[in-house]
This record gives sequence, C-alpha cells and structure tokens, in this order.
Amino acid sequence: MSYLMKGFKCHGPVMCKVAGSLFKAHTLKNVLGINEKQFKISRASSQLSSEKANSYNYIIVGAGSAGCVLANRLTEDPQSTVLLLEAGPKDTLLGSKRLLWKIHMPAALTYNLCDEKYNWYYHTTAQRHMDNRVMYWPRGRVWGGSSSLNAMVYIRGHAEDYNRWSREGALGWDYEHCLPYFKKAQTHELGPDQYRGGNGPLHVSRGKTNHPLHQAFLEAAQQAGYPFTDDMNGYQQEGFGWMDMTIHRGQRWSTASAYLRPAISRPNFSVAEKTLVTKILFQGTKCIGVEYVKNGQRKKVFANKEVILSGGAINSPQLLMLSGIGNADDLKKLGIPVVCHLPGVGQNLQDHLEVYVQQKCTKPITLYSAQKPLSMVRIGLEWLWKFTGQGATAHLESGGFIRSEPGVPHPDIQFHFLPSQVIDHGRVASKMEAYQVHVGPMRSTSVGWLKLKSSDPNDHPIIEPNYLSTERDIWEFRQCVKLTREIFAQKAFEKFHGPEIQPGSHVQSDKEIDAFIRQKADSAYHPSCTCKMGQPSDSTAVVDPQTKVIGVENLRVVDASIMPSVVTGNLNAPTIMIAEKAADIIKGLPPLQEKNVPVYKPKTLETQR
Repeated sequence: MSYLMKGFKCHGPVMCKVAGSLFKAHTLKNVLGINEKQFKISRASSQLSSEKANSYNYIIVGAGSAGCVLANRLTEDPQSTVLLLEAGPKDTLLGSKRLLWKIHMPAALTYNLCDEKYNWYYHTTAQRHMDNRVMYWPRGRVWGGSSSLNAMVYIRGHAEDYNRWSREGALGWDYEHCLPYFKKAQTHELGPDQYRGGNGPLHVSRGKTNHPLHQAFLEAAQQAGYPFTDDMNGYQQEGFGWMDMTIHRGQRWSTASAYLRPAISRPNFSVAEKTLVTKILFQGTKCIGVEYVKNGQRKKVFANKEVILSGGAINSPQLLMLSGIGNADDLKKLGIPVVCHLPGVGQNLQDHLEVYVQQKCTKPITLYSAQKPLSMVRIGLEWLWKFTGQGATAHLESGGFIRSEPGVPHPDIQFHFLPSQVIDHGRVASKMEAYQVHVGPMRSTSVGWLKLKSSDPNDHPIIEPNYLSTERDIWEFRQCVKLTREIFAQKAFEKFHGPEIQPGSHVQSDKEIDAFIRQKADSAYHPSCTCKMGQPSDSTAVVDPQTKVIGVENLRVVDASIMPSVVTGNLNAPTIMIAEKAADIIKGLPPLQEKNVPVYKPKTLETQR
C-alpha cells in the first residue's frame, strides 16, 4: 500500500510539471508568437508523460481467489510492475487477523455471509421453477474475495471435468495440464505425493475434531455400499471420506494470506482497497487502462502491457459490458458505446444448487450447545489466544461424491456433512440438537445468464440462474433426497437417529419431494462460466485458451467466469489453479504437464454404486 501511495503521490508533482509546462508554453505563445499547432504538440507530450508516471505493466481488477494469485506470481519478476485494485476493504484491522476474527476464525464463517461490509450481497431474479423465490448470492468484496467468506472446503473437481473443458474448446486445459498447477499452489499437511503439492503457498489440512457424527456418517455411507476414499482430490473422487480444507494452524487460509501478504512488500507491487473499477479504457480495440472511483474521486490508471479482470463470475462480465464488450444490441439499449460485439459475455451462467437434509439427534453431541452465548465466548477466547478448539474448524470435515444412477461415468452428486443445523444461510440460529447433509447435483443442465440493469457501475446486474428448468435436474434432486435418506437410515446412525426435520417424514412421493426442493434448495455459492473459455471460432466464447478476451488487445479474464462448464465440486481450488496456470501463460513460460497420472474408474457402470 505504501508503494501504491508513493506511485500516486508522484502524480501530483508530475501534474505540477505539466501545469508549469503549459503555463510556460502559454507565455511563449503570447510573447514569441508560437503557433497553435506547436502548442498542441507540447500539451499532448505533457499528457503522455503524465500518463507514463501513472502507469504499470499489469493492472489486476479484483483481489480475490484469482487476483491475489496473479499479483504474487507476476511480481516474482522484479521488472514487472503490478497494480491490484480491490473494491472492498482489507481483511485485517490495524494489521491484525485477530481483530477481524469474523473473517479469520473458521467457525465464524456465517457472520460474513450476512454482512454487506465484506460481501456484494447479490440476489437473483424470482425463480419461476422454484415457487418464484429470490435467491441470495453472497460474494466476497474484501482482500481474498470469496476465499475470505467461503466454508474453506478444498475440492478440485474430477479429472474428467478438465478433459471435458479441452473438448469444449479450452485446449491445453485437460487434466494432465491442470494437475501440476493444483500441486504448485498447494502445501498439504499430509505431505506431497503424485496428486498433492508439498511446497506451495496454499496450506491445506484435514479436520481435527474426530467428531462421532462425522465417524457415523462415513461408516453409514460404507454400510450403504459406497467406498471410502482416502483422498477425494487424488486418485479416487468417488466415495466418502475426510474433506481437505484451506485452514492453516487454526486460521482461514485465504488467497490474501497465501499469496497477497507474502508479496505486499515487493517494491514492484502496489495494491489499493475500497477502489471500484468502473470502466476499462480503450484506444480503438486496444485496452490501455481502467477508470476507477476511490474516496468519491474518479481517476484513471494505465497499463502498458495488460489489464487482467479477476472480479469473479458476476463482476468480470459486468465490467466488460459496462466497458462496451458484450451483446451489441443490449449495450446500445443502455447507451453504452460498443467496443466489441461479444454475445457470450454474461451468458452460460452455471451454479450448484443444494438442499439440506436434516435429522434430529438424540444425543447432546452436536454443535447446538456450542452456539449458546457463553459457549461462544469460551470458544472465541480460546481461538483468540491459541487458534485452537472448536473455533479453529468450519466443521465441514467429511463428505463425499457419488453417481446418481447406473451409466453415469463419474460422480454427479456431492455431500457435505455437518454435525449441526443451518437455517437460512446461517442467518437464523439453530433450534435443536441436529445434524445435516448438504447435497446437490454437480452438473445441472439448467443454464442461466446475467445482464446489466443499467449503465451505472453501482447497480447490481440482473442475475438469472434459471434453476431447475429441466426435467433432468428435477430428477437428480429427487435422487439426492432419496440417497441421503438411505445413508441416514443405516445402522451407524441408530444411536443418534431422531425424527427427520427436513424434508420431514410426511414428504414421501416424488411430487412432495419436488415441492420440498422448490421451497428449500439454495445456491451452494458456485457461480461460474459467464466469460467462458473456448476457440475464437465459437461465437459463445469470451476468452481464448490463453485467457485473452476475443476481439480486443491487451485484456484478459482470469477467474471462475472463464470455466467452459462447472466442475464437480467446490470452486475455490479450481479458481486458484486457473490463476496459477494463467500466470505462467502471461509470463510466457512453457505449460507444466504430468502425463498418465492414474484416475479411478468404476469397475462397471451397470450399477449406481
């Protein structure tokens, strides 16, 4: 930040020099009769020198899961100057993580899901296939982005997701080219192997509570006929096991902690918070910088190499459209001058929808008592003192992936198990001793879009995820409920098993299950694919496989929006991988590759498990 202020402070003296040169030119014009043409040349050269002083090699928009990675990797070269602009505040208070415990204490995660200070607080349109419900979409607006708000679950997706990307036009993004970047990013506490990294900035750990309900869940899944997998990010995603989490020494390990803070003292790196980028600047179709608002003042800053958008699946397409890149007809209606007609911008919106299946627990062992005021004080004090105890985990320590039916080649349903009850995104307190599973389909066929509401950058875009718009998606959700109930009915849960809270024993028929899903399913907070990567010949693609925006120069998008299709799992780990890989592309380095790494395949597709 100090370097940034130095960079911006030098703008003042430069402007003084400009003013001085203009005054001298004016005097000379009057005294010596210098002609108007020469005066214009003098003024233009003064403006150019001013712009050069306020210029960087790279400007990155958004200090989130991707932007922090890029900032770190691009400033590894001391010759590259980088400016990182973030709309939200820092993720520390007076330089302290403890003072911002709501971000850094893993168990406190629901606070920020409900706090507009660190959160864009988006809402969708009324969903016509979900009883016209308006869905809440929290997105990070703080250093670390959504990695400072999320549940810290580290899931990479399935190898076949990346092979599918390659088939969809993202050449060079198949599994053998992506796995090395997952590993490069990671330090896994269990040590490196063929799948795990051992010396990356992103610390990944396993849960430490060994809670009896997590044990019961994993045992019940095996009793139901599913395999145990010792690493769902490694050889075998399919099955149930212990979750990997971006938690390090009892603290949330966001990309701000992993990538941004270690780079912040580099003299070639500047970062500004509470800075809203409102427009990308162009000369013709060449991107030259951005316009932004900070402290109520509108300013411009220039990039002599590239501008990189890392605002995420909502902000990146929004900024492109505000800047004249998108569907020309839509832009003209809002009075936005068209720089490039790119109809795929904001289209192809994909997300994961999930539902909570909740069971009352007959023993007082859930997190219910931990959520009472005195317990919360005790847990908070222990965390503040030692970063240990129940505050040092998000408690989503077990989960799994299964196939919904025979013939499905790799898992398409995900489970997160929690020894507690969550109501309305955690905005309503738990009411009883209960446990739940978050369950949902991974490759829904419903696809949505987002569009600008107006040409005002402060207006949230219109978000239309189009949830449950296909019969396939409705059928998959029915399966989610039925298969979860089957697991909860196993012997391992016998000593804990109270009445079903949600959906409730009265919900049995397909029609009743469908109604329950419409009323209770919610976003898993995985919006993606709105600036999809593909071949320039694909009219729906927004960036090419080098992450360059098609049809313009010196502009890239690097974040979850460039996924051609959503992956099988949570999106934070894949977004970090995308940024690691894009950093090598931007630096002109040869891509990393690991050939013939084995991946589990079911012995037969004739059975569901």
